Formats: sequence, C-alpha cells, structure tokens
Amino acid sequence: MTTVTKTSVQISAALFDMDGLMLDTERIACRAWHDAAAGLGLEIDPEVILGMVGMHSSKVEAWLKSQLGDDAPVNLLRDATHERYLQLTEAPIPHKAGLIELLEWLKTAGLPIGVATSTRRSIAEHHLKAAGIWPYFAFAVCGDEIDHPKPAPDIYLKAAGLHGVAPQACVVFEDSNFGVRAGYSAGCQVIMVPDLRQPSEETLALGITVLPSLVEARQLVANWLE
Repeated sequence: MTTVTKTSVQISAALFDMDGLMLDTERIACRAWHDAAAGLGLEIDPEVILGMVGMHSSKVEAWLKSQLGDDAPVNLLRDATHERYLQLTEAPIPHKAGLIELLEWLKTAGLPIGVATSTRRSIAEHHLKAAGIWPYFAFAVCGDEIDHPKPAPDIYLKAAGLHGVAPQACVVFEDSNFGVRAGYSAGCQVIMVPDLRQPSEETLALGITVLPSLVEARQLVANWLE
C-alpha cells in the first residue's frame, strides 16, 4: 500500500471506474470467459483472462490472438463469453466494500460524481441501475463513446469537461493498471484500489496512491479536503 497523504490541488469533483472498482464484476467476467472457452472445447490460461482486466473491447481481439494464436476462434469465443456474461449478470451485482459510504460522503461533501467506464453504455447503465447506485451520478462516459480507450486519457478528459472542472481538480478512483494510466495521463488525482490484479511496476512508478479498499479511500479524500 502506498499513500499520498496530501495533495496541493483543490478537489472539486470525483470520477469512478465501474468494473472491479464499484461493482464486483471482474470475477464474473473471468468466469464467463472460462465457461465460454470450455463450451467451445478451448483451454485458456487464467493469466490470459486476467490480462484483459480493464481492457477496452477494441483491444481484446488482438490480445487473444497474440496469446491463443491467429487460428483461434476468437470471434466465437467473444460472442459466447458475452452471452454467458449477460446470463451471469441478470441479478444485481454486489457492491465493493465501502462503496455506498464513499458515495454518500461525497454527496454530503457537495462533490459532483461521474462514471468513466470502458464498458459500453447499455451494459454500464444496466449494472449501475440494477445495483441501485445510478442516482448518485451526474453522468456516465462509456467505452463506446470515446475514440481512444484507456490507457489513453480521453475518457477522463471528457468526464472532467462534463463536470466543468480541470482534470487536476478531479479525484479518480480506479482498480486497473489501464485505468490508472488513463487518469494519470489526464492529469487527475488518482487513487487505485486493486481488485484481481495488483499494480504493475509501471503503475507504482507513477507515485499514485494505492489503497486496499474504498473505505480507506474515503478517509484519504476527507484528509485531502481538510
């Protein structure tokens, strides 16, 4: 765990990733990939699946071919995984620890809150509404609404603009290395709460805050706003 105890920038808004950060979806996605591969008679290493955590869908085909070979039935696997994922997420997805307390605290503190997720809008809205947290957010920027996905900064630059504040005045909550790099490149104040994958050496070299849960994240932001 690494912690930046103070920031010299006034925080005026908050931006949240969704999968693995607010909602416990990454484990469901991994199961969907595993089940789909098994149904097609394919063997897929768990590390290959973990390599897609936080990855935009536009990059998945190239990644899978690089790992499984050019002759692998990548499109069939993706379609089967998508169908399995939809089945597994019909019920509301569990919140990550400390989420509601953090959202309530930000609301009370008067900080506007937005979502910046690589997930397409139709799925993101479904998950956020089913989880009962959609009303907390002023907006959502989704993966099918930007040209350059995470780790490019585009999604956070767009989200900061929708808040009407400079990126430097936004605190970003992320769980993935891709997302952290996006928020950092945009100039935001980034807090990482890892889920299935721990921060890479490249991520740690950025000097961003890494915390075990959103519980500690709320405490840190409260300290920043003092």
